Amino acid sequence: MSSGGKQSTTSIKLIAASDLDRVNVEKAGIDHLVVYLNGGTRSQPTLKNTFPLIAVAFSEEAEADLRGALVSLRRLATVPEVSIQRLDVRNGAEMCALIRTLAEGGLGRLSRFAASMTSELAMLRRDREVLFESYRALEDAFQVHNWEPVTEVFGHDPYVDPKDEGIGQLLSSAHVEQLLPVSSRGVAGIALHLNSVPKDGAELVVTLSYVESREGVAEWSVPASKLVANWNFFSLPRACGCGAKTLRLRVSTTGPEAVGLSLGFPIASERYTAQSDVSHPDLDRRPLAFRVFTGLPGVRPTRMPNMIAPTDLLDGQFIEDYRLAPDLLSRIVDVSVTPVVPEFQTVRFLEHEHAVVCHPMQSGISAGAVSRAVEPGTISFSASAVIDHPKGAPAAVSFLLAPANSNARSEVAELVRKGTAKASAFFSGWREVGPDQAININIHMDEPVRAHMDLMILSRAVTDSVDFSWLKVSGFRLVKQSGEAVNVRQ
Repeated sequence: MSSGGKQSTTSIKLIAASDLDRVNVEKAGIDHLVVYLNGGTRSQPTLKNTFPLIAVAFSEEAEADLRGALVSLRRLATVPEVSIQRLDVRNGAEMCALIRTLAEGGLGRLSRFAASMTSELAMLRRDREVLFESYRALEDAFQVHNWEPVTEVFGHDPYVDPKDEGIGQLLSSAHVEQLLPVSSRGVAGIALHLNSVPKDGAELVVTLSYVESREGVAEWSVPASKLVANWNFFSLPRACGCGAKTLRLRVSTTGPEAVGLSLGFPIASERYTAQSDVSHPDLDRRPLAFRVFTGLPGVRPTRMPNMIAPTDLLDGQFIEDYRLAPDLLSRIVDVSVTPVVPEFQTVRFLEHEHAVVCHPMQSGISAGAVSRAVEPGTISFSASAVIDHPKGAPAAVSFLLAPANSNARSEVAELVRKGTAKASAFFSGWREVGPDQAININIHMDEPVRAHMDLMILSRAVTDSVDFSWLKVSGFRLVKQSGEAVNVRQ
């Protein structure tokens, strides 16, 4: 029994027994695996290095005492229901030998491994708490000594050229990109200068990503009501750490109103000028008017004037904004499901505005479909809508994304019949819109779509009249996301 005595200090106790059976348990040679319980005490038992899976009793008296003790044991909640195995004193040695083999064999190894993992997890938690406390102490030290953890390291001041047309309309139909001429290490935020901001009806979308991998850092989607005609500071929750990388800034807008994004003085280096897929005379060797702020890597920045927190953190994801090209939108087809046959064209593409018109009817749903408009990996979709006539009747608008090459009219008919879309489709829900103010409509998917999808723009009447109800939808913006890097043009 020497081996059993040696194990008594290291084995996890997997068997419960009454204190009345202590002598019988010792004779059976399983004492080092047993935790003794006393049914006479009302206090909750203390289990140290113990996880009872079975209980044994050699007599009726011990079994009754053990049942009372197990009632207290159940209050621990983390211990499962323990069954009692009744043993005979005369032939209980054979059963105890089997229990010991199981406890010291597979179950013993699993229990020791679980105990080791639990111990290491507790140590990791303590280390994590110490690490966070150290970060807090470091940040507090900076604040106590008035050491600002955020410092402006680069900036382009705004400059207005008399020949400037303004890039507000460009931002609503495309995007502008700007490489930051500083490394990513320690970058805590950027500031953009706006020379004009509409009261409402627009949203500024700013994305920060790494050039080398196109891995996203953060995205800010900010309504115009929260912007100022001055410097707006877009902050990160923590300053960038890891190795030094190149940062790319991308800016676009949604909605019919233009946001006045300022440009800086002309510079010689074309690499660090503002770029866009759509040519514009104002972008001739001009950078955006921006400032870059850095701090301690991994430390949160201090408060700044007009400070805006990210809408989404994109760490570990590779993102790409894209717009629906005019030649794609021009292929929109009418898939309306309505008993009314109008004398005018209800669905059409406005070439010069990159917009789609979908006029509702008094009954049914007017709809236009664009085949394979949504690319694989898309995680969100947004656009703006407005009734494009001052006397136009209000209408309801929505978007429907359905699997590519599906029967678009059938998808719309399903929505008319049941009020909900098919399980394979994404439906934005209905939003009412009038001529006074444009609205933004968004679809956010839980996971990126795996294949191309068709886009359907839907409208329906909300009053008895549909007079002049020219529903115009524009500013189609989609965001792709993936977990793997892609090769991009730098």
